[in-house]
Amino acid sequence: MTEVIRDLREQGSRQLVHGLRERLEQSRQRIEKTPDPQPEGRLSRMVGMTLEAEGIRLPVGGRAAIHTVNGTQLAAEVVGFQGERTFLMPEGKLEGLIPGARIEPLEQSRRIPVGPELLGRVIDALGRPLDGGGPLRTQELVPLEGRPINPLTRAPVRQPLDVGIRTLNGLLSVGRGQRLGLFAGSGVGKSVLLGMMTKHTEADVIVVGLIGERGREVNEFIQDILDDESRRRTVVVAVPADQSPLLRQHGAWVSTTVAEYFRDRGLNVLLLMDSLTRFAQGAREIAMAIGEPPATKGYSASVFARLPQLVERAGNGDHGGGSITAFYTVLAEGDDQNDPIVDSARAILDGHVVLSREIAESGRYPAIDVSASVSRVMSAVVTPEHQRAAYRFRSLMSTYARNRDLIAVGAYRKGSDPQLDEAVAMNPRLESYLGQNRTEAASFEQSRRELFDLLGMPSG
Repeated sequence: MTEVIRDLREQGSRQLVHGLRERLEQSRQRIEKTPDPQPEGRLSRMVGMTLEAEGIRLPVGGRAAIHTVNGTQLAAEVVGFQGERTFLMPEGKLEGLIPGARIEPLEQSRRIPVGPELLGRVIDALGRPLDGGGPLRTQELVPLEGRPINPLTRAPVRQPLDVGIRTLNGLLSVGRGQRLGLFAGSGVGKSVLLGMMTKHTEADVIVVGLIGERGREVNEFIQDILDDESRRRTVVVAVPADQSPLLRQHGAWVSTTVAEYFRDRGLNVLLLMDSLTRFAQGAREIAMAIGEPPATKGYSASVFARLPQLVERAGNGDHGGGSITAFYTVLAEGDDQNDPIVDSARAILDGHVVLSREIAESGRYPAIDVSASVSRVMSAVVTPEHQRAAYRFRSLMSTYARNRDLIAVGAYRKGSDPQLDEAVAMNPRLESYLGQNRTEAASFEQSRRELFDLLGMPSG
């Protein structure tokens, strides 16, 4: 009997020791998985929109909360560092900050809610609703950085996209998955053109990024330009001009992230971003605030590095997947087509559409300058006959433009140049083809047929 009791005690001791070892191992694993606590810091300096902190160690892109005297917290993002100093850019207004304010690191970088519930809604650069339609009941959060796509696995641009604009469909044909720039000065009708594409483009989902625009224009675009039908398939990301440069940059990333979400689910997305210039200006403000030297017209080298990082996220997805066809408006300061952002955008995009102030002042809308515009994928998405017709149209327009001054002063004499005679005779019909009412939709096939009929060419 004594031996049995002794055996039971030994067995119980072994089980107890085994259980303690298991608990110790589980505790050790939990400790290893728990991230090291981040030290808190203090606000040491504020110059303009730039905040300098000491004591925190966060990577670039990390987030922190700054405690104010009002009892609130101001969110900020790390944009650079120098030695022991960390530079932050605030996400909101600089109110209630004092020297030595406590800075508490936050756990993760910015993530935004995505899902079908975004359709028909207006959100800001932080993914919060602005339209008074109640909270977003989305179930998925994704980072702003997106996922890189191997360029060799992307589907090529081979299908035309009907954007509902006669000039674009007929003469500057857009391919599904193409990325184009819309180069324009102020007041030449770019917002109206974007609104027409929003209504008439054959796309499953439309994402509109209004970056750095006036608040009045944001409201007018949503209320006046979007109709009820197009609004149901549209997501609007609005970041007015009074927002911080950090949020203006985030607005562009958010617009692209939302478009990527729908593309990755096999849908064809139209991304309209107004404007790429405001995104670049926000990047310039941040770069100059942290001391990066300017390179061209105040733009630092990092600005020109960020532009392709944003643009390359658009386009076709993997074979058999969805697509993002993107239009980025680029504001030509002083109508200068050699502006550094205009020049850089022209190099990284798949084509550009130029809106002319002279054409707008003549009363013809959309004010697209066909001679100065180009679609680099048109030859891959239209028939050879269509391409020849577009070339002939452009040749006639160019011939007339070169001799406009001679015609105006009466120096032109009919019969001296057959090609010029044809251009002069057809110019009214060419101008009529280019004009389009904002409520009118011109399908791709209709635009193509009217182009062949206008030039008297067989459609093939």
